Amino acid sequence: QMLESMTSSPAPTRAEASDVANAVYEGADALMLSAETASGDYPMEAVGIMSRIIERVERDPLWPGLMDAEHAGMDEHDVDALVAAARKAAEAQSTACMVVFTTTGGTARRMARERPLQPILTLTPKPETARRLALVWGLEPRLGPEPKSLEEVTDLAVSSAMDYGLAEPGQRILILAGTPFGAPGAANLLRLAHAPAKAKGKK
Repeated sequence: QMLESMTSSPAPTRAEASDVANAVYEGADALMLSAETASGDYPMEAVGIMSRIIERVERDPLWPGLMDAEHAGMDEHDVDALVAAARKAAEAQSTACMVVFTTTGGTARRMARERPLQPILTLTPKPETARRLALVWGLEPRLGPEPKSLEEVTDLAVSSAMDYGLAEPGQRILILAGTPFGAPGAANLLRLAHAPAKAKGKK
């Protein structure tokens, strides 16, 4: 009921707009509309206005700092050190996107908690994991095969990032995965790859 007045009005109240913005400033993963889109007179307008408010907040120069201040302390797990390092590396290297291989979704959720500025392509062989991750901030969950080797991890990450429009030729891609491959909670690999540049003479 965040934009409840929009069930019968084309514009929200100032208080409703503030509620949406505050939820984003507080680090919400997702915001939901119910009657506004299920039975309201202005469903498209409600979605559009909520989207614009969210995007405006996330463009606020102060927003990343607020997310850092709200960030819970790291747990004593290797994966927490890995995702923290991944965010720093992505910021330092002007990375186009991150690609996370996950079985249960745990690594992807931890990566999203870091609130990186880059999109996070999450590849999993399990449909139920992809569905659960669809509501997590910043994640782009997609079904993909389980890699069997380090070379396959890199090839699959790069090709998927380019296929989904998250990286262009020559851009950097940061990859998170784990060995043994397919083992839950095994994230221990951080790798930087480059999307292949187009060959000369080819469009």
